[in-house]
Amino acid sequence: MSIHSKGFGPLSRRGLLQFMAVGTGAAGLAACSSQGTANTNPSSAPSAGGQTIGSSEAKDFSFASWSISEEAAKPVITGQLEKFGADKGIQISPVSYPFNEYLNQLTLQVRGGQFSGAMQLDIAWLATMSALGKLRDLSSYAEGRGYTEAGLSVGQVDGVQNGLPWTMGAIGLVANAELLQKVGADSVPSSIEDFEALLRELKGLGNGTIPYAASTKVAQLKDVQVWMQTFGCSLVENGEVTIGDEASIEAVTWYKKLYDEGLIGADVDRFDARSLFSQGKAAIYDDAPVGRAGVVADSPDPELASKLLPASRPVLNSGDAPRALAWGHVVAVVEGEAADTASEFAQWLTSDEETVVAYFEALGLPPTTEEGLAADAVKSDTFIADFSERITATAQPSPFWVYPQYGQIDTAISEQVQAVLVGQSSPADAMAAAREAATALIS
Repeated sequence: MSIHSKGFGPLSRRGLLQFMAVGTGAAGLAACSSQGTANTNPSSAPSAGGQTIGSSEAKDFSFASWSISEEAAKPVITGQLEKFGADKGIQISPVSYPFNEYLNQLTLQVRGGQFSGAMQLDIAWLATMSALGKLRDLSSYAEGRGYTEAGLSVGQVDGVQNGLPWTMGAIGLVANAELLQKVGADSVPSSIEDFEALLRELKGLGNGTIPYAASTKVAQLKDVQVWMQTFGCSLVENGEVTIGDEASIEAVTWYKKLYDEGLIGADVDRFDARSLFSQGKAAIYDDAPVGRAGVVADSPDPELASKLLPASRPVLNSGDAPRALAWGHVVAVVEGEAADTASEFAQWLTSDEETVVAYFEALGLPPTTEEGLAADAVKSDTFIADFSERITATAQPSPFWVYPQYGQIDTAISEQVQAVLVGQSSPADAMAAAREAATALIS
């Protein structure tokens, strides 16, 4: 087999707790699974009707993935394509674009009938791609493979299994334990008030240390929506945008205060934050588990991996559940001549135990099956176990993801928040404008 390059429904808290019970609870989840044990033979996965999926002749197909354009992930995924292709005697053609261009480029290709096969999708993009009406229902490929309930949920749109879950986690706070210790802290405080006090102490370390490398560029300012939720804004309720309420104004006012005091940095996006953190110039930043590999690899500190401290987001009131944004990838299949083979591949890639554990070991991306989560390699990873317990356990998808225009909504809100940060608008005026823009996009 050769590879030809062509260039580059909401989750419940209970479901997320079930999904991410990594560590001592994972074995228990595996024992209680109602979906059975995954079949590790990619050529003989049983369907719901008892027939063998993959009994038809295997055909060449394309696999789209932004990860193929990333240095760390490329050899891992290329190896997976090589293995499946060799087993089937077919060619898998990779298609890749940089992450920020990926969805637009792939949407154009799918809409124009220029792409068929399997594709990696961010869970936030599934509804947008599903709206094109060209994704296969993968329900029969999901049955009997041991996927967690929450994992399957992120691959569903209006009850249809349009994607098989590949990895799942959340975006939350990660701290450098060594820098915290320098100011006498051994953890990130649980209250907003104490968190703010910690940031001031960290600023006192000097040497250009950024206490919290929060997102301040428009491209990533959607992160502030989680802080709005922390302050009590629901963002959307019964189809009505609630940004512009007292809670969202209070959240943005607070964010502006951090900005003005130098407790968060200017012109920072996720990539900037990772770089600052890896160099020891930021004490806290927001990321998903996937960010760990790059941060550790780029750091001059050989011990940084042992200093990573996942932390629950501080809350406004005692008893509030910490907020975090659900994060993950699914594999979807576009209908076409080779859709059967592409569906088999999606199933194998996301549920074969050997494959998903090897993927975790290479890239640190948690599996989405009970067996994968119960594997020793996953359970023994303290960073993932802590991240899961402190962050992913209370993570939720964005309420805007159900709208195909969610990307435009995020941008409209982010532009208004940035206007506040740079002094071009007041929090109240900006949030009113954000509400108006977001409402127009979902109406």
